[in-house]
Amino acid sequence: MSTMRAFRVVEWGRPAELVEVPVPEPGPGQVRVRVAGCGLCHSDLTMMAMDAAVGEALGWQKPFTLGHETAGWVDAVGPGARVGGAATSEGLAVALISPASCGACRWCRRGQENACAHGLAGRGYGRDGGLAEYVVVEDPARSLVPLASLDPRIAGPLTDAGATSYHAVRRVMPHLSDDSTVVVIGIGGLGAFVVQILRALSEARIVAVDVDPGRLDRALGLGADHAVPGVDRETSRAVRAIVGPDPVDAVVDLVGNDDSLVVGTRLLSPGAALAVVGAGGGTLHKPWFGSLPRDGSVLTFQGSDLADAHGVVRLADEGRLVVDVDPYPLTEASAAYAAMESGTLSGRAVVRP
Repeated sequence: MSTMRAFRVVEWGRPAELVEVPVPEPGPGQVRVRVAGCGLCHSDLTMMAMDAAVGEALGWQKPFTLGHETAGWVDAVGPGARVGGAATSEGLAVALISPASCGACRWCRRGQENACAHGLAGRGYGRDGGLAEYVVVEDPARSLVPLASLDPRIAGPLTDAGATSYHAVRRVMPHLSDDSTVVVIGIGGLGAFVVQILRALSEARIVAVDVDPGRLDRALGLGADHAVPGVDRETSRAVRAIVGPDPVDAVVDLVGNDDSLVVGTRLLSPGAALAVVGAGGGTLHKPWFGSLPRDGSVLTFQGSDLADAHGVVRLADEGRLVVDVDPYPLTEASAAYAAMESGTLSGRAVVRP
């Protein structure tokens, strides 16, 4: 039996380990993907620290291989497997859709796969994911996005970070017109995607806000019109000095702490949307009439749906979206997670087996 290396959660509450496991074989309707690159996510750190009670309540089975931002090449095809309605072929470059979903519940039928009640366990969270040399994919017609010109070695982060950012922009688009202003708070990995997607899909003026001057410079290079340093009491004044009397029709908050939420709610105009993506533990303070504008909307996100994954991959395939990655070999997965946790990465960490 042939074996491969995989970075796996072996015991609850302990760091994952690089171990040897059997190479998986695809069954009927399944395909095996040779992994080109797998992006790392902060949620992986939470999974490593998870205790047994939480993991078991989610229906997760240890040991399992981490990695839910995966891309690669179809390596082996099980009987009857199909991708996108067409028979698969070995060598096809693909990205693996990140969130799990059943495809049959009312949420999936409405295209809201991120709300699927059956999606609590999936590839890289409770089941074997992409931090390995190979991964088996069930239901490839729903789970794989064929890549045209995009290099699968950099495509993995699009399936979660990119798709979540695309979902946030798609939700605020109904609030935007050609003369709108959008404020993006937090220009990390997701914020960089949000700026690019907004520039690709809208004519809105984009104001980037971050405490890091380097990130602000990057935002300007990716299409932001203005950059404002800091996320504090002075931030809303600085933004207002830039936009003048023009309304701020949307704020996309990639931080989600008390300071960013205060800045966001102060900037909103009547009928505007506050899209909260960041999980910084902030509180949206009452009274509502004092903290939100008339007809204002608060949108919250966890993950994305199938349409978001296809949409963001299409933008990248067309060359309208830059994916900055910091590559690591599989043997250095622990070091990649440490760099991500310390904030020393310049792009998204991608492990390449």
